[in-house]
Amino acid sequence: MKIRVDDITDQPKILSFQEPCEAFPSLAELQATGESEFLSPLMVELAVSKEYGHIRVKGSVTVKIRFICSRCLVPYDAEISSAFTMFYSEGNRIDSDEDEIELAEEDLVSVFYEGDEIDFAPEIAEQVIMELPLKPLCGEGCKGLCVTCGADLNEGDCGCERTTFNLKFSALKNFKVEK
Repeated sequence: MKIRVDDITDQPKILSFQEPCEAFPSLAELQATGESEFLSPLMVELAVSKEYGHIRVKGSVTVKIRFICSRCLVPYDAEISSAFTMFYSEGNRIDSDEDEIELAEEDLVSVFYEGDEIDFAPEIAEQVIMELPLKPLCGEGCKGLCVTCGADLNEGDCGCERTTFNLKFSALKNFKVEK
């Protein structure tokens, strides 16, 4: 996942590799905490070239992951795929003493490196993390669990009475206006 800067030319150099999630500390932490389970190694393809004083990396990453549905709590498998373009520049641009710095749009796809090698691992892991769903769903039509008995409503109706009662207005249930 590293490349020597001297090996990069104007012609794109194609890099294709597979790496287990353990090779990426932030992804290994996600797996260790149980947030997701990686079922396959990360399939990474990168095209690296020099361009106008910086290094352009156009790539894609794909991985199969097992999630737990946030509605019905059933595990399901999904494939995460991300295509990205990053620009690497030498040095460290953040030299400010200020607490907050406003980022321009180009700063969001810019990465700074120091030395004679570039490690792509942090940015690849970041691309996978950005593609993870906040609330994983096994399907758009997932009915979830019964609030009374906890049965999976995707497997059939449990027979519990469901009233659409909104707790926000429960204090107004017996409210009467006197004239």
